[in-house]
Amino acid sequence: MHNKLVHLVAFGLLVVGGLNWLLVGAFDLNLVTMLLGEGTAANVVYILVGLAAVLEMFTHKGHCKDCSN
Repeated sequence: MHNKLVHLVAFGLLVVGGLNWLLVGAFDLNLVTMLLGEGTAANVVYILVGLAAVLEMFTHKGHCKDCSN
């Protein structure tokens, strides 16, 4: 259960980060800084998204039905 929860949180962070980058690239709109400002809170979000990416790089194959075959 714990591993599944960590995976789901990491996946959610990657979706949020990916959508934010889409908005930045397409419309020059950064929702993270719009909602949290350009301070520590935004940096924490960016760090969490980055850590989620690192986690998924190392654990994705075990969670993905297509990749585990």
